[in-house]
Formats: sequence, structure tokens, C-alpha cells
Amino acid sequence: MRLLVFGINFAPELTGIGKYTGEMAEWFAGRGHRVEVVTAPPYYPEWKVRSGFSGSRWVRHLWGPGADIQVTRCPLWLPRKVTGMRRLLHLSSFAISSIPALVSAAMRRPAVLMLVVPTLATVPASLMVAWLWRIPIWLHVQDLEVDAMLSMNIVGGGHRFGRFALAVESWLLRRFDRVSSISTRMVERLVEKGVARDRVFEFPNWVDLESIQPLDGPNPLRSALGLREEDICILYSGNMGEKQGIEVVVEAARLLATRQDIRFVLCGDGAARERLQKTSEGLPNIAWWPLQPADRLNALLNAADIHVLPQRAEAADLVMPSKLTGMLASGRAVVGTADAETGLGTVLADCGVRVDPGDPAALASAIAALASDREQRAVLGRRGRQYAMKHLSRDRILATVEEQLITLGAR
Repeated sequence: MRLLVFGINFAPELTGIGKYTGEMAEWFAGRGHRVEVVTAPPYYPEWKVRSGFSGSRWVRHLWGPGADIQVTRCPLWLPRKVTGMRRLLHLSSFAISSIPALVSAAMRRPAVLMLVVPTLATVPASLMVAWLWRIPIWLHVQDLEVDAMLSMNIVGGGHRFGRFALAVESWLLRRFDRVSSISTRMVERLVEKGVARDRVFEFPNWVDLESIQPLDGPNPLRSALGLREEDICILYSGNMGEKQGIEVVVEAARLLATRQDIRFVLCGDGAARERLQKTSEGLPNIAWWPLQPADRLNALLNAADIHVLPQRAEAADLVMPSKLTGMLASGRAVVGTADAETGLGTVLADCGVRVDPGDPAALASAIAALASDREQRAVLGRRGRQYAMKHLSRDRILATVEEQLITLGAR
């Protein structure tokens, strides 16, 4: 079938939504479907348009291993400093500039239009295009954007603005033929917002279990990261934004500064990185590294003895950290900050260590205990790998989604 994918993030972004949307498009194209994508130039998590791409004009090109995915990149505005209002303007700039490309793609009569959000700013145009050309439309929610903005006070406006934003969001969500999200609790939240239960679908993020797997023997990347053989590496790799709550990791490192065998490696980029680095000045046990290319991801994940995954309490169940999939598949122990009843907390209870969010002392204590217990790290690593194999297989997840898309497109 012909599938149109619409969203602001896409490959070759290395983290988050762009990574998964790119892999999804590639998988469907490999299955023989004709995939077209309307998106922006890659800019995340650096908040800077990547070299070789343009942020000021429309560009069409072919992408993918078989160069068989038609991609249209649309202009967008990127703020130098990310604030709540500037973020909204940034998202709106793409929502507006992408309309001509979306209309052009719709005229080629796709069987299904799949919109990936954030951003909800793209929803009105998507619904209008789907209605005009009678295209079934699927909304895939990676982040509960409005809930996150309100709970974390990213955009001000008080209770009146919050009620208005939630009412508009609920009205829009009910207009889609299918609405999916990445965890059971996020799907339930969509139902609470008014989406009919027979229209919701759980569509979790996945991991390529062949590309990401436990490595035996020496890992040359450890020495490249400045690690000694006897060091216990505590790794965070991914976006460094405000929603991640990475401050708790820095404070845990401060509490463990006297442990000569524990080294923190924070690898990534994002709007909060510069501020976080400043708060860690003088700490000898933290090393900061940029995001590593995709072909080094497995070696990087395996360089860890312990993965650390922070999450703010106010963001719980509004986002499910996408980086968790690779952590579990790597067969290394994971320590995360999450309330017990959240989606992340539930996973960690089965195959990791959970501590309360915002408590650096508890996080430091959990890390120190695991650092001194090689056997327990191995047990948790095996459990994580088994969980990934059972629940996070890319082929199994996307085959199920493919069935849903074919059924929707045949309506």
C-alpha cells in the first residue's frame, strides 16, 4: 500500500522520535510498501540543522538503504535559546510550512496518513487534508505534549489556559480513525481524554535485537571514553532536555565523588546540556561526550556497567523514555528514577532497580550497591535482555502495526 508519514522528527536523527519514525519507514519500505514522508530537516537533539540540510527551503530527496522512500523536508525556525513560548513558535513554523508538502503528498492518494506527534500543531492541517481526500488517518502519540507542558509549566497561562488546551486537544483526538501511543498507561490516558476504546492501539517503541545485543570480551570503546579496566561505568546516553531530569544524576555523581571506582559518562546533546555541564564543574568522576554515531551505539551501550535513566515525577506516564529499549537489550543493569505505579516503574520492578524521582541520595545509594555487586548486575542484565526479547522486538511490533494499517487502509 501507499503510506504517508507526517511528523517533525525523522532520520537521520539519532535519538528519540526521529530515530523510531525513520526505522518504521525503512521497515515498511522493506516490506514492499510505498512510503512517503513529510518532515523537517534533522535538528534534534542539538537544536541546530544538521550540516548538509537546509532549514529555510523545501527539499525533496530519496532516503533509505534502497533509496526508495520519498522524503520532503520543510522549513522551520529554530530558536537559539529554547523557552516555552519559543518552542511553540518553532513547532508552529513547521506546522505552517509543511502544509503545501502535505497537500501535494495527499494528492497522490495514500491508503493511510500516519501523523506522529509531537507536535499537535500539525493536527488541524492533517485532519483537513484527510477529510478533503478521504484518507484514513492514524495519530501516533510519542509524547502527551499538552499534559507535559502543563505539568512542567513549560508554557504559562494558568488554569484557564490549561483547561482550554486540554479541551481543544480532546476534541482533536476524537477526530482520528486510529490513535496509538507507546505504553499501556499512555493509551489509557488517551481513553480518559475521550478517544473511543475501540480506536486506541498500543504501539510501543522497539529495539533491533540483532543490532543491540550483549557483547562478550574487551570493549575498545571503554578506553576511548577514558575508562580504566577496573572502573564501573555509569552511562546516560540520549537527549539532554528539561524533561529528562538529569540534574539528579549530576547530584548523585557529586555524592559518589569519593568512590574512585565509579565513573559517570553522560553522552548526548540537548537544550539543558550547557547548564548541566556548568553544575558539574569540578567533579572528577563525570565525563561529557557527544552523541555517538549509530554504528557505535551497541559498543557504547555495552561500555556501561550500569545504565542510569532519570525521569521527573511530573513527567511520569506523559512520556515513556525511548532510550530504555536499548538499555534493556544491551544486557546491562538499569537504575531509573520513577514512581512505582508508572509505566517506567513497572518495567524497572521486573528487570531493573527503581528509586523515587528527584532523590539523588537514593539514586547514589542504588548505584553504589550495584557497583559493588557484579553478580546482581549480571542478573538484572539478563532480565532486561529477556524483557526486550519478549516485548520489544522490532519485527513483532511493526508486523502487528502493519496488520492494523492494512485493515485501516482497506476501509
